[in-house]
Amino acid sequence: MNEIIKNLEAAQLKADVTKFNVGDTIRVTAIIPGEKNKKQAFEGIVIKKQNGGIRETFTVRKIASGVGVEKTWPLHSPRIDSIEVIKKGIVRRAKLYYLRDRVGKAAKVKEVLR
Repeated sequence: MNEIIKNLEAAQLKADVTKFNVGDTIRVTAIIPGEKNKKQAFEGIVIKKQNGGIRETFTVRKIASGVGVEKTWPLHSPRIDSIEVIKKGIVRRAKLYYLRDRVGKAAKVKEVLR
């Protein structure tokens, strides 16, 4: 890749990114643009992480009113205010797409006991 592009991307990377993995339950606080910069939280299980560098994205899934909701965010986006790890999960897969077919307690991931 071109050195100019590498330098531009390196300048846009966030320095204080919270470490989390697939299977963790996280709370993402996003800034909603508008007249008032409102913050909105989205809490769920990370079902996938992909790419790397400035293009790194992650997808979070939660159940809202009995319906599964998934959101994908760029990790280094300026719209993400904070990422907080609620629970650490134990998984053996890189992508947890099987959670889409599960309901209730079957959709849970084992938690790391501290």
